[in-house]
Amino acid sequence: MAEATRTAVFGSEVGLHARPASAIAKAAGESGHSITLVTAEGKKGNAASILTLLTLGVKHGDEVTIEVSGDDAESVADRFAELVASELDTE
Repeated sequence: MAEATRTAVFGSEVGLHARPASAIAKAAGESGHSITLVTAEGKKGNAASILTLLTLGVKHGDEVTIEVSGDDAESVADRFAELVASELDTE
């Protein structure tokens, strides 16, 4: 199984709260891959779990590592890094 790692700066202005967590979890679940977010402090969370994401305490500008396992992991990791770096708090 292929694995890929990317680093991104969290882009949502108000941090990782319900709306951004929902968008990230939805994208992770739909990807068909195992995706983990890791904070600079070493907290890890399954990106497909909204509740787990909320416990990470990620704020705007925090660096997070994205770990992807599955077929085409490199491409999925690239897309997921772009998602994490974007503003996810717009309606």
